[in-house]
Amino acid sequence: MQLSLLLLLAVLAAACEHPQDSKPEPTPTDEDPVSVWVTNGQQTKLLESQTTTLFFDTIRNTHPSIEVDGAQTFQTVDGFGYTLTGGSVEAINSLTPAKKQELLQNLFGETSNDIHVSYLRISIGASDLSASVFSYNDLPQGQTDILQTNFSISPDSALVFLLKEILQINPEIKIMAVPWSPPLWMKSNFTSIGSSLFPVYYTSYATYFVKYIQAMKSEGIVIDAVCPQNEPLHGGNNPSMLMTADQQISFIKKLGAAFQANGITTKIVCYDHNCDKPEYPIQVLNNPDVNPYVDGSAFHLYGGDISALSTVHDAHPTKKLYFTEQWTSSTGDFGGDLKWHLKNVVIGSMRNWSVNALEWNLANDAGFGPHTPGGCTMCKGAITINNSGSYSKNVAYYIIAHASKFVPPGSVRITSNISGNLNNVAFKTPTGKTVLLVENDGNTASVFNIKYKGKWFTTSLDAGSVATYVW
Repeated sequence: MQLSLLLLLAVLAAACEHPQDSKPEPTPTDEDPVSVWVTNGQQTKLLESQTTTLFFDTIRNTHPSIEVDGAQTFQTVDGFGYTLTGGSVEAINSLTPAKKQELLQNLFGETSNDIHVSYLRISIGASDLSASVFSYNDLPQGQTDILQTNFSISPDSALVFLLKEILQINPEIKIMAVPWSPPLWMKSNFTSIGSSLFPVYYTSYATYFVKYIQAMKSEGIVIDAVCPQNEPLHGGNNPSMLMTADQQISFIKKLGAAFQANGITTKIVCYDHNCDKPEYPIQVLNNPDVNPYVDGSAFHLYGGDISALSTVHDAHPTKKLYFTEQWTSSTGDFGGDLKWHLKNVVIGSMRNWSVNALEWNLANDAGFGPHTPGGCTMCKGAITINNSGSYSKNVAYYIIAHASKFVPPGSVRITSNISGNLNNVAFKTPTGKTVLLVENDGNTASVFNIKYKGKWFTTSLDAGSVATYVW
C-alpha cells in the first residue's frame, strides 16, 4: 500500500516537471508537404496557391536560410483586419443581397475560399469616412446633457445591422471602437474639427462610453477594446479632437473608474496615433493611477518607425501593443504598397510585439467615398464597390489576407531570423501549424532555404513578391 502511494506520487511529480504543452515539437518528415500562397507586384499572382509541392529534406546547399524556431515564443495574436467605417457600411449595403452576402462570406468566413478576417475597428460616432459628422448625443449649441440621458446609437443603425450580419458569419470576431470626436457641446469651441474636451465633461464623457458599450451589448455586439481618441495629436481632420497625454491621463482616470463601477470589462487602449511619439503612451502608462486601467497602446505609421512599438514594450513589457490603422492611397502603386505594408504593417508590427495588424478602410465606392466634408478623399478601401453593382479587391485586401487567412486568433509568434532582403515573421497556430510570411524587399529574385527542426526546403520568391508558407 505504502509502495503504491510512493509510486503514484513519483508519477505525479514527473508530470508536473514535464507539462504536456512543453513537449518538443515534432521534426518534419520528408512526407510533410508545405503549402505556399503568393502575391506579386505585377498582380499576375493574387493570393495564388502554388501547385509545386515542397518537402523538407537534408540535402545541403549554399543558399541563405530563414531559420524558424518554435522554442522561443512571443505575443499571442488577437487578429488581422480593417476599420469598418460608416462609409464602408454604406458602400457594402449598396450591393444586392446576394452579392453582399458573397462579399461578407469571403471576408469573414472560414472556408478554403475565404480570408478569415478576425478583427475590426469601428468609430464611436462618425469618422472622416462617414457621409456626415454626427455623435450619439448631438444638441444645439448652448445645450448640455451631462447625464447623457439623450444618448442613442440610432444614428449608426446601419453599422449595427451590418455588424450583426458579420457576427453571424464569425461570432468570435474582435471589435475595437474609437471616437474621432465627442459631441460638440462637450468641446472647448463647439466644432467638429480639432478643439479639446472640456475637463468639466470628463465624467460625462466616461458615461457616454459606458452607455455605448451597454447599447452595443444589448444588440449582441461585444466591444473588446476602446481607445479614448483617434489620432489625439492631429486636430485637422473632420471630425477630430486634440488630446494631450496629460489630458488623456485625466480622462482615463474617469473612464477606468466608470468601467469598474459598471462592471465593464472592455479593454482601454491609450494613444492610437503615429510611431513618432512613443513618449506619449509611455507617459500614460507611467502614471500609477492610470496604468492599472490600461491594457496597452495603439499605433499608426504615418510618422516614425515601426520599432517604436518595441520601445514602448521595453518600457512596459506587461502591456499589449496594437497596430490599428494604415491607409493605401487612390494614387498608390499596387506593387509598392504590397511591399511596404507587408514589411511594416504586418511583418513589422508583429516583430515588434503587436497583437493585431489592421489596414484602414474596408470598403468605398468608385469615387473613394463616402467621406465627410474635409475627410479623406484619397483613401482606397480594401474593396471598391463599383457603380455596376460588382466589387473589386484592392491591394489592402491581399496585404491582410496573407496573414488573416492562415494566422487565426490565438496563434503565437515564434522566432525567425531576417536573411538579407527577406523580411519575415513566423507563427505557431492553435492547431499546431507553422506559418511563415516572407516579403522579398530586394530588386531581384531570391532563392533561399526555410529551415525548421534540423531540416529545410529550398524555395524562391520574385522581387517585390509576398509568400505565406504553411506546414
